[in-house]
Amino acid sequence: MRDLEGKQHWMLYEGGRAAAAAAHAGRFESLGLALPEKRLTTDELLRSTKHSTGIDLEKLTGIRERRICSEDEDSFTLAVAAARDCLAHSAYGARDLEMLVSCSISKNKGGVRHRLEPPLSLSIKEAIGANQAKSFDISNACSGMMTGVFVLNDFIRRGAIRCGMVVSGEYISNLGANAAKKIRSVLSPQLASLTLGDAGVAAIVARAAEGSRGIRVVAFTTLSEHSRLCVGVPSSVGPGASMYTDARAIHRVTLEDAPALLADVIDQSGLDLGDIDYAIPHQTSKRAIEKGARELAERLGFRPRHFVDNIAERGNTATTTHFVALYEFLEKRAFAAGDTIALISVASGLEVGVLVFEMDELMERYGHH
Repeated sequence: MRDLEGKQHWMLYEGGRAAAAAAHAGRFESLGLALPEKRLTTDELLRSTKHSTGIDLEKLTGIRERRICSEDEDSFTLAVAAARDCLAHSAYGARDLEMLVSCSISKNKGGVRHRLEPPLSLSIKEAIGANQAKSFDISNACSGMMTGVFVLNDFIRRGAIRCGMVVSGEYISNLGANAAKKIRSVLSPQLASLTLGDAGVAAIVARAAEGSRGIRVVAFTTLSEHSRLCVGVPSSVGPGASMYTDARAIHRVTLEDAPALLADVIDQSGLDLGDIDYAIPHQTSKRAIEKGARELAERLGFRPRHFVDNIAERGNTATTTHFVALYEFLEKRAFAAGDTIALISVASGLEVGVLVFEMDELMERYGHH
């Protein structure tokens, strides 16, 4: 958000300097993941196109395959499965949850029908037995899950609640199926739709023990002058929607504006870029992730120990993308206690988001299979 003089404003929670003003700190108590069983390779998707495109999509994006919903799966079923997995890893039960926030872009229940009322959050909490929880939906493009954490964490910091769940189920592979009927070349505005996959994630955010750092900062800003670079509309060729993206322009704007914005919010929070051990960016394409990492290193000296890339077998799963990567790295037991992790999002809007937290006993609940 910018004022009339062009100054950038952040919607910001600081866990550093502002912590003294808050009654409590929040932390990630558990995470949940749900992936459809069905796999669709990039080769299979390109063979389904109506026109011969000559596109080497796997080389272009680094995506070999993605998970896609079967006929009995949708946003709702993925969200519910992720919520149940989250509870299975948690010390809390469904009846302990005081708030449930659903953050998906796709709000499909019963196929590709997009449902706004009653809100999907109501059906999710009823399905998992969290009947005591207040519930609502929010949408903020692919930054939805991070925005949900922002909102829920603020309730916890102010002492209004002790714990709640943020959840999202994304059934967006139908955008790829619709795009396959229209795409003719690598310059198609629907090309980005071929990178999409389906997934569900959930996170329980709870009050941290006194003295624990937990979630250090969550911040968002909007570059609204670029809001038309990615838009979704009802599809004219199949069920669901179609997405039109100027991916080159989004990438250019991201490289121009995001580094300075990231440095600004980290500075405001009292952290240092050198404190960050893991950076998890939005998983759009391997090339974009690698180029973004180089740009941040050159312009800011930002060189975390790991710049996470799990796109090869998942694709771009919209709001769930950061938490899919986070969950799978937890299962690999990649993190150490005290590691500082930054989730970095650039979403349609354009929405730039940063979430920084410190790894704690959360890691002990994963990787024991």
